[in-house]
Amino acid sequence: MTDLKFKTVTRTQGNNRALKDGIVTPKTFAFDFEEVDPLIAAFRRMVRTNEFDICELAATTYICAKEHGARFTALPIFLVRLFHHGVILVNAKAGIDNPKDLEGQRVGVNRGYTVTAGVWARGVLQDEYGVDLRKITWVLSGDEHVAEYKPPANVVPIEKGKDIGAMLTSGELVAAIGVPSNHPDIKPLIPNALEAGLTALKTRGHYPINHLVVVRDELLEAHPDLAADIFEAFAASKNLYVEDLKAGRIDKPTEVDEVQRRVMEITGNPLPYGIEPNRSVLEELVRHATTQRIITRPVDVDGLFAPSTRELVG
Repeated sequence: MTDLKFKTVTRTQGNNRALKDGIVTPKTFAFDFEEVDPLIAAFRRMVRTNEFDICELAATTYICAKEHGARFTALPIFLVRLFHHGVILVNAKAGIDNPKDLEGQRVGVNRGYTVTAGVWARGVLQDEYGVDLRKITWVLSGDEHVAEYKPPANVVPIEKGKDIGAMLTSGELVAAIGVPSNHPDIKPLIPNALEAGLTALKTRGHYPINHLVVVRDELLEAHPDLAADIFEAFAASKNLYVEDLKAGRIDKPTEVDEVQRRVMEITGNPLPYGIEPNRSVLEELVRHATTQRIITRPVDVDGLFAPSTRELVG
C-alpha cells in the first residue's frame, strides 16, 4: 500500500464515478479527493496558486495558462465533451435572422473571453457560418482565470451595475453566449442544436473537448511513472462507464449521458482518451485559441501533454 496521497479535484460524473467510489485505484499513489463547488472555482485556484496536485481544468484555460508560465502540465484525459451550437441565444426582436447578422453588434459572454464553451461557440460561428469574429464586440460578465491574460480590443467588460441577461432581454445586447434565459423573446440562434452538433461530428469530426486533467510539474518531475498511472486509472474508470452506457445500465440517464449515447452511435467510443484519437479536435481547438487571440501563437498539440502520456490511448 502506497503512502503517497495527492490532493485531487474532479467533478463526480459517469466517467469518474468508479474513481470517486474507490472501485478503480491507481498503482503508485492514492487520490485525496477534495470537492469544490462550483468546479470553476477550482480552475481559478489552480491557475492562480497551483493549489491542487491533480485538477480537472478547462481546456482553453490550460492552453492560456501554459503560455503565461503555469507550472502544471496536462494529461490527455478528456473528462467533459459537449456540443456548443445551443449556447448562443438571441433576442428575437433584434433582427438577427442568421449568424452573419451578429457582425457589427454587441454580444454578451458569460464570465470570461477565454471560457472554453465560448471559444468553441465562436468557432462554430466562424467555421460553419462564416462569421468574422473581429467584427463583433464581445461584452464579458466576468474576468479571466489567467490574471495575466490581455484580451483583444474588441473584447470589453460589462458596464458597472449591469447584467448580461437583462441586457439581452432588453435588446441592449442582440445575443449572448452561455447565459441561460427563459424569457419568451430569447431563442437559440441555431435551431435543433444537438442535431446540428451531431451533423458537425459526422461531417468534420467536430466533438469539442471542454475539460482535461493537469498535474503539478514538480510531482511529474519527482515521480516519472505518475502521469501514466493517473491516465490508466482515469481510463479504467471511464471504460467501466462506457460499458454501462453500451449495455443500457445507466440509472436515470442525464442529458450528458444521452448525448454520449448519440455520439457512440456515430463513433463507437464517446470518450476516447489519448492524443492520437483526438488529434484533429485538439488541433481545431488550438486554431480557435490562436485566431481568437486566447494565445499569441500556435502551439504543438503533443507539447501540451506530459511526455510519458503522448503515446497512451484509453
